[in-house]
Amino acid sequence: MTDADRTGAAARRPHMSHWGMFEAEVADGDVVAAHPFVGDADPSPVLGNIAGSVRNKARITGPAVRRGWLENGPGPSSGRGCDEFVSVGWEELTELLANELRRVVERHGNSAIYGGSYGWASAGRFHHAQSQVHRFLNTLGGYTRSAHSYSLGATGVVMPRVVGTHWKMFARSTSWKIISEHTDLLVCFGGVPLKNTGVNHGGTSDHPTRGALDALRQRGGSIVSFSPLHDDLHGAGERHAPVPGTDVAIMLALGYVLATEGLHDSSFLDSHCVGYDRFEEYLLGRSDGVPKSPEWAEQISGIGAAELVALARRMAAGRTMVTVTWSLQRVRYGEQAPWMGVTLAAMLGQIGLPGGGFGHGYGSMNEPGLAPVPYPLPTLPQGINPVRDFIPVSAVSDMLLNPGAPFDYDGRRLTYPDIRMVYWAGGNPFHHHQDIGRLRRALARPDTIVVHDPYWTPMARHADVVVPSTTSLERADISCTRNDPLLVAMHAAVEPYADSRDDYDTFAAVAAKLGVGEKFTEGRSSQQWLEHLYGQWRGHVLADGARVPSFDEFWNRGHVRMRTEEDLILFGDFRTDPVNNPLSTPSGRIEIFSADIDGFGYEDCAGHPRWYEPEEWLSGARAQQFPLHLIANQPRTRLHSQLDHGATSQGSKIRGREPLRIHPDDAAGRALEDGDVARVFNDRGACLAGVVIDDSVRRGVVQLSTGAWYDPLDASDPDSLCVHGNPNVLTPDVGTSSLARGCTGQHVLVEIERYDGDLPQIRAFDPPTIIRRSAAGPVRSN
Repeated sequence: MTDADRTGAAARRPHMSHWGMFEAEVADGDVVAAHPFVGDADPSPVLGNIAGSVRNKARITGPAVRRGWLENGPGPSSGRGCDEFVSVGWEELTELLANELRRVVERHGNSAIYGGSYGWASAGRFHHAQSQVHRFLNTLGGYTRSAHSYSLGATGVVMPRVVGTHWKMFARSTSWKIISEHTDLLVCFGGVPLKNTGVNHGGTSDHPTRGALDALRQRGGSIVSFSPLHDDLHGAGERHAPVPGTDVAIMLALGYVLATEGLHDSSFLDSHCVGYDRFEEYLLGRSDGVPKSPEWAEQISGIGAAELVALARRMAAGRTMVTVTWSLQRVRYGEQAPWMGVTLAAMLGQIGLPGGGFGHGYGSMNEPGLAPVPYPLPTLPQGINPVRDFIPVSAVSDMLLNPGAPFDYDGRRLTYPDIRMVYWAGGNPFHHHQDIGRLRRALARPDTIVVHDPYWTPMARHADVVVPSTTSLERADISCTRNDPLLVAMHAAVEPYADSRDDYDTFAAVAAKLGVGEKFTEGRSSQQWLEHLYGQWRGHVLADGARVPSFDEFWNRGHVRMRTEEDLILFGDFRTDPVNNPLSTPSGRIEIFSADIDGFGYEDCAGHPRWYEPEEWLSGARAQQFPLHLIANQPRTRLHSQLDHGATSQGSKIRGREPLRIHPDDAAGRALEDGDVARVFNDRGACLAGVVIDDSVRRGVVQLSTGAWYDPLDASDPDSLCVHGNPNVLTPDVGTSSLARGCTGQHVLVEIERYDGDLPQIRAFDPPTIIRRSAAGPVRSN
């Protein structure tokens, strides 16, 4: 790659983002437009956030160190999030980082470093922040890691014990083509929200969900959606709006009808499953005295018993696919929804048949339903982490607040390590994590927090050492994902902004200071790594008998198309021959009853799927004080909190605040009108949000998306009002159960009132005060 590749001299450059492939149009050193890939059937509107994202006021212009840390040295501090920063040079920053890493490792060991990162920072395979920081820390002897994700914390633990895997349910799910051609009835718990299908890790060149749903209906198939949000399903369909959090009770009632009317497939349950008899004892009420009948479920969910009986009979009468969105496992007892979804599909006996069976994640991301590629992807090797300590990813506050404390996880009794350094590259936990007041207290505990980021996110503001990273638009990379046919050349569109650097170059410099530079870089520049990774991938494709262009040809062309595995059916081989194609469970079959989970003795996760009454729901005692059920789902105008300052995201705001949707009846009872600003609160915290009155939201339910950058009225107070609308000041920081300890940030009870005071200014995207040292003394800038 020549210097011209970083200048943006060409009018357009091919590039990839998590929400789609595009061409970056450049003018005056910034990207002014993102033109969708011509082959994309349904481009994501979130591409609209890209224009103006490089030269943005929220960018970090150069290395910075929190003043209190620089003057007083490492140690716990309540000044994180409100202190001033001091501008430093790259050489000073590199020296500070190397010395602090050396100190922590020598005094406390590598387990005292928490390698915090979340993998959405870039769609590129090389400049992938999570891979970069983990590779770097492994060259130093390792780090305490996190397991699983905020999106799939419960699924990632329970489903391997039920069906032997969890990633295959997305990467090798039944294809949309098969569903559109063969499914008679698509029963969707959580709907199929099109807004989420704009996104895919590693990028995507096509968005087929809308077209597939339309094709299913045109062929005569039907769609049934269970969601308190009407727009969780695109197009025509039968919609049910249950009490939020009651999907498992509904599924149990459907299963009850199948069992009591002899509509379940006993042969499939005997040949491909274990433990149905134990589950049926619970289903029919023989073990606890409570039959899980439609009448029982009606009292819990609000869905009529007659409707549930009729639906169960329809499901048994044709080819039926049962789907469960990821949102349903991001709640207390979140392990139960996907487990019960598999069980219901197993009772129908259609798992492994074209258009039938089970799906998890349709409408949660673009990957489910797409054809996978058969080759290993080009991947930066992260090395071996010799440190055995880890936490479930959503237990970060627990870890920082309770060093040395024991906790249960997946049948094991583990201990939280004593973390002295948090090293974060990529991601914004103030979007992902619950109970921000508690998170801020937790972040005050370590000696040092290091953050790599292009922008002054809330996490960067809580750092001691801030490393200005380039965005993907300022560097060259390779993009691909396991369910997209294109390997994409991500051309750098513009020069690095201000004094920002690629994470790779930062890590290489610090590694050199610590004497492990060669181990980290293997003697390669970024460009040499790209060519090396491409060459490894090219070897796999050539071995498959396909023609593959040279790297230079690929780079000039912009992308290369790979072979994909079409017409996939989840668990098709297992259905055909369960003996020779067993699942990776102890029995080799679907474990409706898991002896392993049962043996753990957890009170909050039994050996088979069951209904647990949550605390945060409308029929509980807590609703007497906080009578509205808030759904904190993913936004339609951005990915997580990325580019919240972009035009598409900002266009959705109400008077600068994140929009809050509320039913007209609930709004009228609180004297709220469209365009008002409301205070949303409970006993954990409060935020301001802009009111949108919308009858597509169930009565008693409000919807406030995650991802608005946390903006406290008083930056020194962990419990301060968020003036921008981040719902995580409200959500409880508790795990799904003792089994998985996954994220429960989807549901929370709140009350709402009109905010009549003077509206605070939005400061989320303004840089903090920076002290720039000079011979004349410190100079502050804002």
